[in-house]
Amino acid sequence: MSAAIASRAKPIAISLISLAVVFGLLYAWRTTRSGGGDHQAMPPIPVSTLRAETRSVADELQAVGSLQAVREVLLAPDTAGRVTAIHFESGQFVKEGAVLVQLYDAPEQADRAAASAKADFAQLQLKRSLELAPTGAEPRETLEQRKAEAAEAVAAVRQLDARIEQKAIRAPFTGQLGIRRINPGQYLNAGDAIATLTQLDPLYVNFTLPQQDLSELTPGAPVHVTVDAAPGKLFDAKVSTIEPRIDGETRNIAVQALIPSAGQLLKSGMYATARLMLPATADAIVLPLTAIQTSASGDSVVVVQGADAQGIGKAVAVPVVTGRRIGEDVVVTQGVKSGDIVVTAGQNRLPPGAAVKISTTPPSAAATSTAQTVASVR
Repeated sequence: MSAAIASRAKPIAISLISLAVVFGLLYAWRTTRSGGGDHQAMPPIPVSTLRAETRSVADELQAVGSLQAVREVLLAPDTAGRVTAIHFESGQFVKEGAVLVQLYDAPEQADRAAASAKADFAQLQLKRSLELAPTGAEPRETLEQRKAEAAEAVAAVRQLDARIEQKAIRAPFTGQLGIRRINPGQYLNAGDAIATLTQLDPLYVNFTLPQQDLSELTPGAPVHVTVDAAPGKLFDAKVSTIEPRIDGETRNIAVQALIPSAGQLLKSGMYATARLMLPATADAIVLPLTAIQTSASGDSVVVVQGADAQGIGKAVAVPVVTGRRIGEDVVVTQGVKSGDIVVTAGQNRLPPGAAVKISTTPPSAAATSTAQTVASVR
């Protein structure tokens, strides 16, 4: 009986031992997969880095604006009349006071001649009364009447002179005329357009800035102006006027700068880019845009900490606050200090706390040039 039991128990024991060996091997394999890294650590991931350093960066406020002539007017007659002469051509430069258009004034000239004759006669009558009144040969009331008549006659002549002057449309200032809009013999009503007159030098550049920049604005501050019509050319201007009130809808403040020597390249109404130059920041941290990671929680950079002599350290994400862009770089105002080693490329594939190997890259030419120039708004 015992021999039969022993013969049946032997295969069962062999099966149990086999299962134990299999499970042991599986456990050892899984342990090797999960804990083997303690014995064979993954090699550090090579990354491109840049050592953050402070530099002097020119500061500026940039805005879009438009050019405006210091003097610009639409010429029009004060009174109605027929055009008898045109003394200008379209686009002509004219001097202040030059007669541009003459309206028909023959009736006014005739009326003036009659009024002038009456004024001369009134003066003779007054002169006679001045001689007779002191002697008593003529009443004092007559003398006063003669004075009033003489003054009235002179006023009539001056009134006609003013009406005749209205018939001659003159240039109110020196400038360039626009396209002629009238023809000889045409009847003009008061206010009908004749042509534009524009003084092209100097010019204003008008632009707006957010109200938070009000403390940065001062009269006389330098402004660099560029226009699409003159690529690569820089025009120097100075702030001439700062609007004393903030726009209630946009919360912007209007600024006007004067370009003292605009030349013939700039025209009134032209689109322009204005850069208001501010004192330079001496200790700014500037990093490439590729170093900044943007997410819903904000901006951050990856900093290599605890680097050893071989340049191997740990990658740590650090939140930062960025300022204005400078070409392909950006100013970092908080989160990075001078001397920090910042990953500039490859940080997206780094797990938190990953071991990395520093590969320092020299600053790009663009980064070097932006130490002196600024190319974006705050």
